[in-house]
Amino acid sequence: MPENEAAVRATNATRQARGLPPLRSNRDLAAAAARHACDMAKRGVMSHRGSKSSGPMQRLKSQGYKPRVAAENIAAGPWGQERVLQEWARSRGHLANILIPQARHYGIGKAVGADGKTVFWAAVYSAPR
Repeated sequence: MPENEAAVRATNATRQARGLPPLRSNRDLAAAAARHACDMAKRGVMSHRGSKSSGPMQRLKSQGYKPRVAAENIAAGPWGQERVLQEWARSRGHLANILIPQARHYGIGKAVGADGKTVFWAAVYSAPR
């Protein structure tokens, strides 16, 4: 998953600049993020609530990951990954998720909406029990 690896490197640069330990990319988190991005794209709605889930904690558990903490950043627009990561790093609420001290794992997913232009993004930050 080259996109996931590039995203974790960029995310870790933001964390390390503030003295936090790096995150490791995680397949379960990437799969949960990708499924949620696809769900948002199908519905044409940017929301932390999924069509069959209430949030990232529930989505991670259904993936078989046992989270102690979970947070999620989402976005929708005509932007690529680099731009989305930059915007999240500039936004207080999104940055707070990136900088969760307990987080150890990371995954990102994307899906293109029905209009062929809107890209729906989801990134998950978590730590196992």
